[in-house]
Amino acid sequence: MIQPPVLRQVSGNVEIAGDWTLAALIPDLPELQKNLANFGQSALHWDCSALGKLDSAAAVLLWRAWGERWPESLLIADAHRHILERIAGMPSVTKLPSDEAPAWLGLPRLLLQKAMANLRGLLSVFGQCVLDLGYLLRHPQETPWREISANVYKSGTLALPVAALVGFLIGITLSYLSALQLKNFGADIFIVNILGIAIIRELGPVLVAVLVAGRSGSAMTAQIGVMRVTEEIDALHTMGISRSIRVVLPKIIGLTVAMPLLVLWTSALALFGGMVAAMLQLDLSFAFFLDNLPRAVPVSNLLIGLGKGVFFGFVIALVSCHFGLRVRPNTESLSANTTSAVVTAITTVILVDAIFAVLTREIGVPRL
Repeated sequence: MIQPPVLRQVSGNVEIAGDWTLAALIPDLPELQKNLANFGQSALHWDCSALGKLDSAAAVLLWRAWGERWPESLLIADAHRHILERIAGMPSVTKLPSDEAPAWLGLPRLLLQKAMANLRGLLSVFGQCVLDLGYLLRHPQETPWREISANVYKSGTLALPVAALVGFLIGITLSYLSALQLKNFGADIFIVNILGIAIIRELGPVLVAVLVAGRSGSAMTAQIGVMRVTEEIDALHTMGISRSIRVVLPKIIGLTVAMPLLVLWTSALALFGGMVAAMLQLDLSFAFFLDNLPRAVPVSNLLIGLGKGVFFGFVIALVSCHFGLRVRPNTESLSANTTSAVVTAITTVILVDAIFAVLTREIGVPRL
């Protein structure tokens, strides 16, 4: 039978009796904690000779009431003293440092932490791909040619129709708006310069990158994410098949190869659309446009555009595979990481394009 715990103060001394166990303490725990806090600060002698049962929970309660040090005078049975000595030998609970940063720094700090985590993940995927390429150079017979060609087909060939349509319409729009302004100054022939530089050097690569990030990049993330959800990635690991060589690397190589070809295709269709609009608006023939285009746009601009295509394709595939590998086995994580992959890929493409613009500002720009 459980004896209720007793705590009383007699002539400056504190007496403890009854059973001090968790089951016995629960009914009167708040009152006991309050009295212990009061007695622990003033009492010099503690008489625990009438103490019945004592468990670890009650021993912790007493030890904290004593301020985690032994009282000056303590009368207690040896068995109970051993329990208290074991509690006293345990390490003290260390309080975590309080966060004194201003509240307005919370969101920027959280975004910075996420950015650094994603950067580490991207570097990890990139490093693994470098190691895989080194392995394949030593073992060329294990190169996943079929997976690479399949990704080139999915990312490049299947994107040709929509890229042609978008490029053609952008070329018509840009040419039409430029013609309206050039007519006012009698500078109709300079439409060749405007369309050539804008489309071949900037609009073509960036337009294709945004299109591919939304189309192929999201598909890559979703495919790898579904493989994570259905545990296909774990199955590959169980069978001793490298997920990087068979899943990640073919996507990165395939999109890196397909992107400059898509850039060339889209830029050509955009220029064709611009030629059609220039003929209708400014009465400039196709022959005039094609004859002046090489002189207005040096070939270095085409090389810059194709170089951007290579980098953009690599970046989009790397970001998409990274977020695909981060998917946890639930559909909410799949949708969230797919969205993050598209947004991050487009943002990174614009950042890389700005770096290209700064580094190549003196190349391929004809001066009057």
